[in-house]
Amino acid sequence: MGKVLELRGVNFAYDSRLILKDINLEVDEGEFLAVIGPNGGGKTTLLRLILGFLEPVGGSIKVFDQAPSKARHLIGYVPQHGEFNKDFPVSALEVVLMGRLSTGSLFPRYLAEDYTAAYEAMNAVGVKKLADYRFGELSGGQKQRVLIARALAAKPQLLILDEPTSSVDNRVEQDIYELLSQLNKKVTIIMVSHDLGFVSSYVTKVACLNRNLLVHNTKEISQEVIADLYQSSVEMIKHQCLL
Repeated sequence: MGKVLELRGVNFAYDSRLILKDINLEVDEGEFLAVIGPNGGGKTTLLRLILGFLEPVGGSIKVFDQAPSKARHLIGYVPQHGEFNKDFPVSALEVVLMGRLSTGSLFPRYLAEDYTAAYEAMNAVGVKKLADYRFGELSGGQKQRVLIARALAAKPQLLILDEPTSSVDNRVEQDIYELLSQLNKKVTIIMVSHDLGFVSSYVTKVACLNRNLLVHNTKEISQEVIADLYQSSVEMIKHQCLL
């Protein structure tokens, strides 16, 4: 399998305040990596570095053996809190089509191939029948699936999600993880998550991040590992299995 991501000795600081220190990480093709850690631990910053939206102050980052900014067209991204104004007149299909826009496009003109890719992505996540529905009127789970379809419409080789289940209930959360597990058969996934109870059921590796980063196989994640990561006692809630 090829190497999708490689970070070597990466440091990042905001206004001289060190956020990430000596980060080393490798992700191979076909893996499903969960990134967990406390608020303020640097999770979203790490994703933005991988996407090329931020530059490290030290170390190196390669995505598909390229600088992140040059590999961005190979990445599908589902940001945290991807909400639209409920009254904004945009359909689910139009949201997904946004994933086909090139950087800097002010006046989108979609081709037949764009519509084909959008419908394929919506079908893959089970929301094709919602194409003409107004996005703001969809349920939380339906919205999240549409946003995942938007990321998939660009036919990425790497899918990055920042807390994709933060605004849905447990039943919908499990549905989304099941969906991601199926998508992982075709695309490498990196996902930030706070849900410690679901993580080990679906992912291949867990990256524990709190300024520093340690990578574990899912079987290595224990109550002690999590307590050390969060620097306090954490009760892991059982869903399908216990970490």
